[in-house]
Amino acid sequence: MNVNDLVLVQGVRDTRETLAHWRDHGWNVVGRWLFGSIGIAALLLASVYVIALLSPPDLTRFSVIGVHHDGTVRDLGIFLYRNSLVLALHAMACVAGFIAGSSLPLTASHHSGLWRWVHEKAGPLAIAFVVCATTFSLATQAYVLGNNLSTIANQLGIPPGELLLCYLPHAIPELTALFLPLAAWLMASRSGNWEQLLAATLVTLAIAIPMLLVSVTMEVFLSPEILKAVIY
Repeated sequence: MNVNDLVLVQGVRDTRETLAHWRDHGWNVVGRWLFGSIGIAALLLASVYVIALLSPPDLTRFSVIGVHHDGTVRDLGIFLYRNSLVLALHAMACVAGFIAGSSLPLTASHHSGLWRWVHEKAGPLAIAFVVCATTFSLATQAYVLGNNLSTIANQLGIPPGELLLCYLPHAIPELTALFLPLAAWLMASRSGNWEQLLAATLVTLAIAIPMLLVSVTMEVFLSPEILKAVIY
């Protein structure tokens, strides 16, 4: 058996063992992920609010669902597509963490010389890249959402905080779903359980996808009704 086959077998074995362990203790694991994900979501929402307060509204005219038009299936598809890209990025961070923290060290142990050194250095570099990419993603989301919140609030003639509250019913479950893989990545990195991250990717996606379907439906059909009740 060559090294790549050995790494693949070990990765499958680790994933199966992790899933089997979680079948007995899964609620504790999922609960920690949810708690961490809600914390990240709260931090992002707070950042969005602060940025909205500090950002002058621009001249962009937004077509706001519930004010300028009713929500449609097309809107549902657009929001699902955008959120799917973010969820995919965070899920790939989990997979990258598994490869960098578990697979590469195992591969390095079966090499020597320069090739071993390359594998040993590739893992930390890959983890650093994931951290930078995720941080950039969160910062970009906070900046764009904060600026949009400032502009739309000005356009509707209400305070940014009031507009944000109208969107919280869908924003909290939506962001919690999006950040589940990221929360799993953070907890695995703190404990050094990199071999669990492939299983974590599968489980968090299985939880996040239904949550996204529900939250996006709320975003298109429920939150606009709350907004209309506030401004009219």
